[in-house]
Order: sequence, then structure tokens, then C-alpha cells
Amino acid sequence: MTRWTAFARIGFAALTAAALWVSAVHASEVGLGLDDFFSFFTVLSNCAAVLVLAWGGLATSLDRPGVPHLLRGAATLYMVVTALVFAIALTDVETGMLPWTNVVLHQVMPVVMLLDWLLLPPLRPLRYSRSALWLLFPLLYLVYTLVRGPVADWYPYPFLDAFTNGYAHVALASALISVAFLALTAFLTWAGNTRRLRVSAQTHG
Repeated sequence: MTRWTAFARIGFAALTAAALWVSAVHASEVGLGLDDFFSFFTVLSNCAAVLVLAWGGLATSLDRPGVPHLLRGAATLYMVVTALVFAIALTDVETGMLPWTNVVLHQVMPVVMLLDWLLLPPLRPLRYSRSALWLLFPLLYLVYTLVRGPVADWYPYPFLDAFTNGYAHVALASALISVAFLALTAFLTWAGNTRRLRVSAQTHG
């Protein structure tokens, strides 16, 4: 089980890294700079997934301490939100990605991260007050995007485009996504703690 877990984590990390690399090359070919490319929340969340999965896979194979559960939970949250926003708001929007990389980064990897969190839950209880720290990065990302948008004359997502839609629309979209972040933070914390108790009971039962 441990060997297969390590193999799966490293394999999916490699798949995601390959999809990110191909996407970056494709983006440069269509005139999108690296600063714009790394301004997509999808790209940043998948970079976090690569880090967490590769670290976790190597730690598992070498029998070393794993990824801190706060970091794992944060990466899982960001990937799940990535999939949710894509499914609701971006399926009909041109993402600038190749079809296979689009599927990997927006659909496959969020499911992988969620399953990793549920099947291999944190070993220690996770307090809601600690998991609330996961919300800091999305908040900073929103501020960065809204400040950078007018300067770069470019926004990564249509629902954050204040030039086209106005700040009222951006505020509404941001509020709805914030609710999703809050709800999913609570769910992942609850699910991780619940699964930890069940796995512990099965192990010692």
C-alpha cells in the first residue's frame, strides 16, 4: 500500500508538471508572458499540487515525515475550487490551453487531490481556526489580480475583469467564490477529521 501510494503521488505530480510545462510553452507561443501565465489561479494551485504530491510521494517511499497537513489541505482546497469555478464559469471560455492539459489541470487533478485527502487523511486533528489560514492565499490573490489588472491591462478571468464588467460584477463574483472557499474549507476540515477517526478505528479495530 505504501509503495503504491508513493508511486501514485509521484506519477500524478509528474503528470501535472508536464501539463504545466506544455501549457507554459503553448502560452508563450500565443503571446502570453510568464508573468501572465503565473497569474492564473489554476496554474498556482496546480503548482501547489505538484509540490504536495511530489513531497508526499518521496516522503512515503523513504519513510520520512509527510507533508504538513495544513499545506496538504490548502493545496486540496485550491484545487477543488479550481474545478468548481471552471465547471460553473469557465467551461465555455477559451482558456488558452491545449485540450489535454485543460482536462488534467481543471478536472483530473482536483479529483486526485480530493481523493488523496480523503483516503489518506491527516494523522492529527485539524482545528477549524487553523484551516481558516487556507483563506489567506486566495485573498492575497484577489488583491494582486485587481491591482495588477489595470496596470497590465489584462485580467486572467472574465469574472474578475473590472474593465469589461465593472467592479460591482467583480464584487459579486468575488463574494460568491468566497462563500465557496468558506464552505469547502469547513467541509475539508470536517471530512479530514472524520476520515482520520475512521481510519484509526479500522487500524486498531
